[in-house]
Formats: sequence, C-alpha cells, structure tokens
Amino acid sequence: MSIVTIRNVEFLNNPARFLDPYHFRVTFECIAPLPEDLEWRLIYVASPGNEELDQELDDCLVGPVPAGVNAFEFEGSAPSPSKIPTEDVLGVAALILTGSYKEQEFVRVGYYQNTEYDSDELKESPPDPIRFDRLVRDINSKPRVTRFQIKWDILPQQPGQTVSVGAATSAAVPSANDLDAEDPDVEMNGTS
Repeated sequence: MSIVTIRNVEFLNNPARFLDPYHFRVTFECIAPLPEDLEWRLIYVASPGNEELDQELDDCLVGPVPAGVNAFEFEGSAPSPSKIPTEDVLGVAALILTGSYKEQEFVRVGYYQNTEYDSDELKESPPDPIRFDRLVRDINSKPRVTRFQIKWDILPQQPGQTVSVGAATSAAVPSANDLDAEDPDVEMNGTS
C-alpha cells in the first residue's frame, strides 16, 4: 500500500518556448504523516536509447508532510541544448517526474513532449544549425504512471483520527490509484 498518491500534475506554462523553465503544480494525498522529506526530480529524456544523455533538470525536497491533501509548485530549468544530439531535438522526447522517500522511488510519471518550430516556414525548411530560440514545446496531457512498492516505515492513519489538510484545494481529480498505466483515457491536466 502506498502512503502517497499523486492526485494531479498541472503544467502551468504549457505550451511554452523550448528554453523556458518548466513550471508545474503537483497535488498529492498522504494517508499518514511523513517525518522525512519526499524528493521529487524532473528528468528530460531526449534519446531513449542512451541513458547517459538524460538530463536531471531539477529536484526538490518537500517535507515533513502532514496527512491529507498537499500541493507544491515546482520549477525546473529547460534542458541544455548542448547535451541533446541534433537528430533528437525536434519531435518527441520524454519528461519524467519521479517521487522518492528515503532514497526509494515510489512513483514515476512520464509525459511525451513534442518540440517543433514556431512557424510553418521553419517547420517546412528547418534551419541548420537549429534555432533553439524559435522552438516551442508541448507536453501531452496523458501521462504514463508507474508505481513501485517501497518500505514506508509509517503506519497509515486509523479511522476516526483527525486528518489535517495541506495547502491544496481543487476540484475532484482522479486518484493515482484510479490511473491505469495502460489506459489511453487516463488524464492529468497538462495545460493551464
């Protein structure tokens, strides 16, 4: 049983220029207080066949975490153009958000990102070298969610105990427990 369940990931600047930072809000539910921090990492994958080219764009620690619904905003830098092979710049890449507790990854939320030029003229005749200042990115709103069983060392809250509510208030969103990684209808808000 997972103590933490992602409820929503909302990209606050999508679509955006390729060189703009990623800005998003993560809402999650915690069924028991966590005395240790949760670590969140944002990873850009331009070349799926070569893990050495993956770029960790940023990471942040959130905690200690009270029981209830919690949220935080996360800003990650854009990928470094010099670390992306020229043939992998345009088209589809992956953006991965991971969550860990005590150095154990418990969730991975992956999104496809499409990168293209901002005008039809440049799309039809791409310049050489690539003009990163003219690229735009669009993150698909349907994630692939993978959950991992970890040792939480925490007991879930018992019925009848008071639950404190964190910073987030929002309309009902699907629980990550309701998300099926193979379900094409799974949606998390990828646009603002």
